[in-house]
Amino acid sequence: MESAPLRPRVAIVMGSDSDLPTMEPAARILKQLGVGSEVRVLSAHRTPWEMAAFAEAAASRGFRVIIAGAGGAAHLPGMVAAFSMLPVIGVPVRSQALSGVDSLHSIVQMPAGIPVATVAIGGGLNAGLLAAAILATADPVLAEALETHRRAQHDQVVAKDARLQSLGSAAYLETMGQG
Repeated sequence: MESAPLRPRVAIVMGSDSDLPTMEPAARILKQLGVGSEVRVLSAHRTPWEMAAFAEAAASRGFRVIIAGAGGAAHLPGMVAAFSMLPVIGVPVRSQALSGVDSLHSIVQMPAGIPVATVAIGGGLNAGLLAAAILATADPVLAEALETHRRAQHDQVVAKDARLQSLGSAAYLETMGQG
């Protein structure tokens, strides 16, 4: 029997479905940590009324954090923040023209008074982890899940280092298919 779906506490919005490969890691890590999310395509330019309505209603729908990804002019995170009092995490999506630097600058340079936290270009995973960390300040179960996740990362790096020390760099690279 399948378990009931998690109540969405994080909204993940993007300006285009082509942004989904960048944003999916946020949804994936949130699910792994036991946090429900809702993923939407809402363009600041092509669907401004729908984007505004979603952002305005987000808190009353039970969302506590919004992750907004956008490329190019990247107005979506700032526009969502303008219509919502929830914390907004902007994810710059890699663009063809300027490799996402344009997106990064658009998101990180929000005017005073409308903050948007910003992760690295293509940083959907970190956006999901940051959203979880925000929620974990009031959720001890989630805080423990985050701690477990970090311990697992630690243990993976320690194991890789031990293997590197045992094999040496040339043999290690060969086992990675790069030798």
